[in-house]
Amino acid sequence: MRRLLLLRHSKAVQAEPGEPDFERPLIPRGRRGARRVGQYLAREKQMPELILCSSAKRTRETLAGLLVFLSQDAEIAVERGLYMASAGQLLARIRAVRPGVRSVMVVGHNPGIERLAAMLAGSGDPKLIAAMHAKFPTSGLAVLEFSDRPAWRRLGPGAGRLVAFEAPRHRKD
Repeated sequence: MRRLLLLRHSKAVQAEPGEPDFERPLIPRGRRGARRVGQYLAREKQMPELILCSSAKRTRETLAGLLVFLSQDAEIAVERGLYMASAGQLLARIRAVRPGVRSVMVVGHNPGIERLAAMLAGSGDPKLIAAMHAKFPTSGLAVLEFSDRPAWRRLGPGAGRLVAFEAPRHRKD
């Protein structure tokens, strides 16, 4: 069984006119959301072997918040091509993952992350699927499982089973 974890970055500052979107940092609520996702991953023993992360500041900061809870053995690739990537672009990148890798996490942006999760989730708990379709918030995490066939390179629509959808609730300060 192979596992794909799709994580939307945590809550970032609002874009200001003239400010580069790429450099938006997380707000305190976003840092808490990243830690909560990390705690969930550790509690559920969801340790990815490979983490693919957009090179935008908010995705790198989200990843930093999770890393303290994850296995130190994970290979991490921070890639400019994942910044605001479409579902199709994300799928193409996942298809390029080495065959021996059993679990992959992608830390990225909407709408690409949400659309990819919806595209791949061919089965799973109907309540989880409905929740994922209703809203894929910041710090939202979809966990999909795939049989060993097809390999990553042949992954396609409907091939996955949604086994978890976590959307951490943030306390108002």
